[in-house]
Amino acid sequence: MEHPRDDLLKSLTDNRLLAIIRGSDSDACFNTAVALLEAGINILEVSLTTTDALTVISRVAEASDGRVDIGAGTVLTAGQVRDAHDAGARFIVTPCLAPSVDAAHSLGLPLLVGALTPAEVFAAAREGAAAVKLFPASVGGPSYLKALRDPFPDISFVPVGGVDAQSISAYLQAGAVAVGAGSPLTGDAPRGGSLIELRDRARTFIGLAKTGIIPESRHAWTS
Repeated sequence: MEHPRDDLLKSLTDNRLLAIIRGSDSDACFNTAVALLEAGINILEVSLTTTDALTVISRVAEASDGRVDIGAGTVLTAGQVRDAHDAGARFIVTPCLAPSVDAAHSLGLPLLVGALTPAEVFAAAREGAAAVKLFPASVGGPSYLKALRDPFPDISFVPVGGVDAQSISAYLQAGAVAVGAGSPLTGDAPRGGSLIELRDRARTFIGLAKTGIIPESRHAWTS
């Protein structure tokens, strides 16, 4: 029987792009999620620093009817894990090793655990993370990820933090299984900005993540 950890890793490996939503307008964040899904992004994270984040997670989970992998991000406490699980989150993302890790394991929720140094990377993998969230990735860039891959060739990495369209290919070539993109992808959409421009950026990011080119056609998604 496949472990939820394996399911998350497969989803990351297949899609190669995790969209991260964070904002102060819950309706705009929900609309951002729908626009990303319409553009063809099938795995996304809503940071719990988002206003009414649990409501956003619940609305996206319900509207997508199970057709999207939705996770909760910036999860630090056991209580936040339980709340996220109840809202419909399928996976948990942390910025570091925290009490949320054990709580997620107890509920059978797979994890992306944040780490930066070699010691943190090893600890995150030892704690059963589906993949290590290299954060903030912009500190060392793709060359730092490549250096980490030498002592940790069997650990799956997802760089997050400052990942933009110009760096996606370099991170993937350095050995990342996927990249996580926040504001460079979402722009001002979580604050009520243009969803048309968001969809254009999303298709660009998808093309770069999967093939290195921008796809010409849209992936239809309806609630």
